[in-house]
Amino acid sequence: MRPLILGVFAALFFASTFVLNEVMQVGGGSFAYSASLRFLWMIPLLMLVVALRGGLKRVISTLKDNPRPWIVWGTVGFGFFYVPICLAAEVAPPWLIAGTWQVTIVAGALLSPLFKKADGSREQIPWRGLRFSSLILIGVVLMQVEFFETFEPRFLWLGVVPVVIAAFAYPLGNRKMMQQTDLDVFERILGMCLGSLPVWFLLFGYGLTTGRPSSSQLGQTFLVALLSGIVATVLFFKATDLVKHDMGKLASVEATQALEVLFALIGELLFLHAVMPSPIALVGITLVMIGVVFHSRSQFIELPMAIEKEA
Repeated sequence: MRPLILGVFAALFFASTFVLNEVMQVGGGSFAYSASLRFLWMIPLLMLVVALRGGLKRVISTLKDNPRPWIVWGTVGFGFFYVPICLAAEVAPPWLIAGTWQVTIVAGALLSPLFKKADGSREQIPWRGLRFSSLILIGVVLMQVEFFETFEPRFLWLGVVPVVIAAFAYPLGNRKMMQQTDLDVFERILGMCLGSLPVWFLLFGYGLTTGRPSSSQLGQTFLVALLSGIVATVLFFKATDLVKHDMGKLASVEATQALEVLFALIGELLFLHAVMPSPIALVGITLVMIGVVFHSRSQFIELPMAIEKEA
């Protein structure tokens, strides 16, 4: 159960991203700064942590020896994940982005055939747990209903599609790098951040064309970097490390991120004085919560019991 507990706490800290991005959007901050500054803050923080743990030379040496996978999967796992999330904050509230983000639960499972086992065979899609993901997807759809009643094309292209792209990119980049390196969690995150640096420099440069970031946005992006970028990412990557050889359990750990919907909603109500979602949206949120419970139970409780019976 330890991986699940770590996943739940990761979801709590990840939810701060959606709330703080909304705060920055309301304050007029550019999405380019919201995205790039998070990782530009993360890198020195991670370098300090990794250096204190004695792993900085190992990270630098690994990147020098073979930079390509770090650039490719760092860009996919972090760049194609966070830039779309910040774009979506321009038009959608935090709880809705967090809800749509739960597509990552299905995405993580569907990506399984892209990875190989130790014997060289392809991983199989964990259908046992995936059947419960349908509840989560139905919940996501219900959360979207009230917004599609006043449908605008920009909502689809800026509020939904980017989050779906992010939902596939994050687990893909994370899983690929888990297979290609034996660095620990802190070192792997730092390596991926450094690999994705070209994205953040380009995005920061684009932001400068609209003016400099405000002092409040600097402070808020630092909080996102600390709470979500460091604390949440380390917790989540540690949880996935513990079950990386079992695609079913890995999918269940990734499913704990459904709790971000609840945490984001609570944060929005507390700090942004938002209006409570519609009854239909609340039903959707409930289905997401039920779906993640059954998804996790199928892998961490039912499967071990079945093994005991066979023995």
